[in-house]
Amino acid sequence: MDLPVKLALARLANGISPASLALAYSDWFTHLLVSPSKQMDLAASALRKAVMWQHYITHALRCGCVGPCTCASCIEPLPQDKRFSPKDWAAPPFSAISRAFLLQEQWWGEATTGVRGVSKHHEKVAEFTARQWLDMWSPSNFIATNPQVLKQTAMTGGMNLSNGLANWWRDALAVLGDRKPRGVEQFLPGKGVALTPGKVVFRNRLIELIQYEPATPTVRTEPLLIVPSWIMKYYVLDLTPDDSMIRFLVGRGHTVFAISWANPGSEGRNLGLEDYLKLGVMAAVRAVRSRSPGTGMHAVGYCLGGTLLAMAAAVLGAGRHNPFTTVTLLAAETDFKEPGELGLFIDESQIAFLEDLMAERGYLDGRRMAGAFALINSKDLVWSKLVHEYLMGAQTPMTALRAWNADATRLPARMHSEYLRRLYLNNELAEGRFKVAGRAISLVNIKVPLFAVATERDHVSPWPSVYKIQRLTHATVTFLLTSGGHNVGIVNPPAGPQAHPQASYRVASHGPHEAPADPQAWREAAPSFKGSWWPCWQQWLADHSSGERASAPVAGEMQEGLPVPAPGTYVHQT
Repeated sequence: MDLPVKLALARLANGISPASLALAYSDWFTHLLVSPSKQMDLAASALRKAVMWQHYITHALRCGCVGPCTCASCIEPLPQDKRFSPKDWAAPPFSAISRAFLLQEQWWGEATTGVRGVSKHHEKVAEFTARQWLDMWSPSNFIATNPQVLKQTAMTGGMNLSNGLANWWRDALAVLGDRKPRGVEQFLPGKGVALTPGKVVFRNRLIELIQYEPATPTVRTEPLLIVPSWIMKYYVLDLTPDDSMIRFLVGRGHTVFAISWANPGSEGRNLGLEDYLKLGVMAAVRAVRSRSPGTGMHAVGYCLGGTLLAMAAAVLGAGRHNPFTTVTLLAAETDFKEPGELGLFIDESQIAFLEDLMAERGYLDGRRMAGAFALINSKDLVWSKLVHEYLMGAQTPMTALRAWNADATRLPARMHSEYLRRLYLNNELAEGRFKVAGRAISLVNIKVPLFAVATERDHVSPWPSVYKIQRLTHATVTFLLTSGGHNVGIVNPPAGPQAHPQASYRVASHGPHEAPADPQAWREAAPSFKGSWWPCWQQWLADHSSGERASAPVAGEMQEGLPVPAPGTYVHQT
């Protein structure tokens, strides 16, 4: 009897647990009611802000500003808030409107934090949801209060609004018809992206293993295995030829293998994390070793694939014959105690709510996960689109990365529940309580050289959390912090039209347990460099290789029906 009710509620709430939100706001509001001193502080703050705003308006009227006002402002936006940075916002009355909004935003930040007795998690949820509501009502989102939109409307005779309505209707039809965004047809795997030549040399029900064709006469003897996340398709590391990490590595003499995960449906509802470990990483390791016997391999994991690789490295590191020469983790968390704003969606109520939602079909639609990621960075991913496409009437050109981002995958119910409950909620991996085949695994067993990459503006794997790997293993760790976000920071080619001119990174190496405990202390001490981090990492791979070269290998038949051309068949599953 419960399931139909909870399914209907889950659809209505778009996967966000109303009980979780209610508990957070009940905790906050109840403690605020019995905190008269906090109430007095908030009342005083509101009065002070009103006086500041009134003083700003009065001063602006006295100085007679008709264009951009040069008067001292009562408040400035945060550095990452670009909504009011165009000069049109500096002229009255829009300067007054934007300042009033920023003061209100600041007040709500004070109101939802610092209330004695509120749990840390509930405080963060209350602050986050209040900020989401304020972002929704930002003056930049409305025609009458956005000077750029008014200016564009006057210049085009309202054509921007007509075009914006057409853009909205196009997107609405795409959502209602369960269609992909316009323009993704230019970036289909094997046609516009995932173009590096290769062959699928191994397949089971969960993965296809792609071996890429060599681009040099000889190659390094140690092959390289890439374990991508299965939340999205693998080819984020093989987009166009100009920004393909795989092509970059192949061009520098590495024999590269990459896992392409299957996109499971209802039949895969019982696939768990241990299945992904055994049928995924471990199966791929055996296949690579059979093709390169007698040599070690470099292993690379991205995002959740990096977390899974860390598990595999811990298991294999405890054995007598470790196949890994080095391990590289790209934007991958192993300690989930402080997962950033993604953790706001993870508590017992929310996980139970998602489990009920997944019970019907046996999986979570990847678009719900993508929606959660967009909500975390809503200023850039939601509201800026509203203004740019629906109010200004412009069209954002489709790019390879945006097309990949729209190519979501499904997550098996059991795996996703274990992933949230055991890793995020209970932090079993970092605390040595995660069991594989009935035995707890310990990251201390990772003793081979480790290269960990984090990105400065990562909303999915915050870099201070990624940094904690240095305190969990018994390895010499080279930690690199690069500019950019979770995807753009990793897809960071050193040259060509897709190179980021403002890219930079910091890097430093430390022996086991020698890195500073404080991530900020590491950041202040680590030297900074301009450009892409790819050449730095590739040089590290070369330094940790034997230096021997071999004739370029050719992908041969290993199973019936294989090899088949890359990018294989699983990548096309929808």
